[in-house]
Amino acid sequence: MSNNNSNIIWTKVDEAPALATYSLLPIVNAITKTAGIELKTKDISLAGRILANFPDYLKEDQKVPDDLAELGKLTGDPNANIIKLPNISASIPQLQGAIKELQEKGYNVPDFPEEPKTDEEKALRQRFAKLLGSAVNPVLRQGNSDRRAAESVKKFAQKYPHKMMKPWPENSKSHVAHMDDNDFYGNEKSINLPEDTDFKIVLIEDNGNEIILKADLSGIKDEVLDSTFMSKNALKDFYSKQIQDAKDKGVLLSLHLKATMMKVSDPIMFGHAVDVFYKEVFDKHAETLDKLGFNPNNGFSDLYDRIKSLPEKERKAI
Repeated sequence: MSNNNSNIIWTKVDEAPALATYSLLPIVNAITKTAGIELKTKDISLAGRILANFPDYLKEDQKVPDDLAELGKLTGDPNANIIKLPNISASIPQLQGAIKELQEKGYNVPDFPEEPKTDEEKALRQRFAKLLGSAVNPVLRQGNSDRRAAESVKKFAQKYPHKMMKPWPENSKSHVAHMDDNDFYGNEKSINLPEDTDFKIVLIEDNGNEIILKADLSGIKDEVLDSTFMSKNALKDFYSKQIQDAKDKGVLLSLHLKATMMKVSDPIMFGHAVDVFYKEVFDKHAETLDKLGFNPNNGFSDLYDRIKSLPEKERKAI
């Protein structure tokens, strides 16, 4: 029998779940100990993953093990028991905030290069990319993960439905809008590989120029290769129409980008929303904002942080 049968891994994360752990974990530990079950913690917090990914910048006594990689291997063990608490899908501002806190505590981790120019900065950017977005879920949701609701929970919900589970009123202005074409769904293509194949991902520009986005990839026979793209112009046109529609109907506009696994494209799609929402401001003050290095992909807060350095008159104008 594996030792994992008598062990439960409890993940150390960030924010509210981390606070809850301080209260709940000692209670759970006290109960499981009576049954001979030991709870062990593994650090998959953003700060912990930063330290684990940059050991070459740290002193010997500051280095930490890569707990996420260890848990990734453990998911293949049918006897493993891992309690994964909700963890953040880190944005660039969150990553920068965590880096700053670590630096203030004496950890010599490098700054995140927003606009990498040198080979060293580009390499750093690649290392940080592993920490952005939903970096934890793809690792821990493989193996023998089971996320189904218990049968008793289903039956209870069916017998006692929530009070809001009723027909939507026809006179409600609330509604969901989505793109109808030129989005990821509409442009998706899939193939089954007829044999073991090497391939690469290439962007072909309008002028015929080819840019290799990723090379040296390989697939095995019968594997599914799935690809898609989204039109930037179609996305921005959709944002513009929905923003105006919300204004005309007097309803709250809420943007939901269901792309937690897409840590590269998600900030870009959000950046286009910021760009469209503030179009008049950006057009009017384009030169000033360009000099400040403002990037709409980092959200509204980046705009407010950047303009702090401006003279009061210019800042108020923006």
